[in-house]
Amino acid sequence: MRFLASFILTVFIALPAAADVEIEEVTTPGGLTAWLVEDQSIPFVALELRFRGGTSLDLPDKRGAVNLMTGLLEEGAGDLDARAFARSLEGLAASFDYDSNDDDVSISAQMLTENRDEVLPLLRQSILEPRFDDSAIERVRQQVLSGLRSDANDPNEIASRALSEIAYGDHPYGGPERGTVASVAALTRDDILTAHRAVFARDRIYIGAVGDITADELSTLLDDLLDGLPETGAEIPGKVDVSLDGGTTVVPFDTPQSVALFAQRGIERNDDDFFPAFVLNHIIGGGGFESRLMTEVRQKRGLTYGVYSYLLPKDLAAIYLGSVASANSRVAEAIEVIRAEWDRAATEGVTVEELDAAKTYLTGAYPLRFDGNSRIATIMVGMQMQGLPIDYIATRNDKVNAVTLEDVNRVAGELLDPAGLHFVVVGQPEGLPVPTE
Repeated sequence: MRFLASFILTVFIALPAAADVEIEEVTTPGGLTAWLVEDQSIPFVALELRFRGGTSLDLPDKRGAVNLMTGLLEEGAGDLDARAFARSLEGLAASFDYDSNDDDVSISAQMLTENRDEVLPLLRQSILEPRFDDSAIERVRQQVLSGLRSDANDPNEIASRALSEIAYGDHPYGGPERGTVASVAALTRDDILTAHRAVFARDRIYIGAVGDITADELSTLLDDLLDGLPETGAEIPGKVDVSLDGGTTVVPFDTPQSVALFAQRGIERNDDDFFPAFVLNHIIGGGGFESRLMTEVRQKRGLTYGVYSYLLPKDLAAIYLGSVASANSRVAEAIEVIRAEWDRAATEGVTVEELDAAKTYLTGAYPLRFDGNSRIATIMVGMQMQGLPIDYIATRNDKVNAVTLEDVNRVAGELLDPAGLHFVVVGQPEGLPVPTE
């Protein structure tokens, strides 16, 4: 039994071609909707639940409450304290993972078919009946505080926070999603209960299931699992305009190598030009060692070990991000090269050879994402949250292949904003203006 459980929880299903992932939409008698990929080959089920809102639901003076609450969900529920809850899960060879970010709170559950009826009550208790014992709150609080103190000495984290503040201002995206040392230290049990009520509701849930379970079985399971969940949660904040303009913000930090994040306004996931922008970014900075930024910044000039960029269409704002790290004496040159590459792509576009290579990679690599039941469940939930159709997996590569050179070069001219690209540099950069107190 123990060997079998270990094997099943670590083995991956046979790698499918992306188009072979057949998704069925399941609507329960209780009104819940889920996407299911039924696979009877292994007696194992992966279940992904996601609640829209995430740490953006924190009240302004309670930053970190949703993150702390999420960390406490596995610290005891119902009549089981933290140790008894963990022991019960281990005895059933089941695994629950809880996480939060500024757009959602996610719950990933994995279980053997033979133990499903015993595992589900534990999962239900952790969602609807978490204990939030004082001892557990203090233990998890100290873990969070330790991480926040460590972040205070992490140039990447400092840069990320500074960029968020500049880009999003007073919107929840602009604040620390895990809170600050002061805000987390001040959170009470009532604050955690408030965060729990804000997040867990039926009006914001998305569900994916993969494995040894039929549609009828999943339907019954979900209604039993989530019966009693409140209809509505806290109001989700409105969208925010990304308030970035060109320039450089330097955050002094004693280190021999500066870290720089760069960003401009991005593109929404449902924009008709998203796929041309996606391919364009692969050519500029998303293609690893083959990207233009890696070629110009690393290979030709030796300014960095790595530089990359990516589109980040979040629920409430779309941003286009990148990162580079370089010696203090050379980071200014790296920034100059990145801005020049931004300008070159905007004005000259890309070549047909670059476009063909990007399409080959992006379509060829896509099936590699479907490397296990949990991964597929996660992808399906992400598709639902982004409003993508249920046949998206089968049609996604066609959308990439349909992108033309004219599409990419038109979008490059419209999207890329060399003058509006903002850099946040953490370090002691030479040749860049350092603020004075």
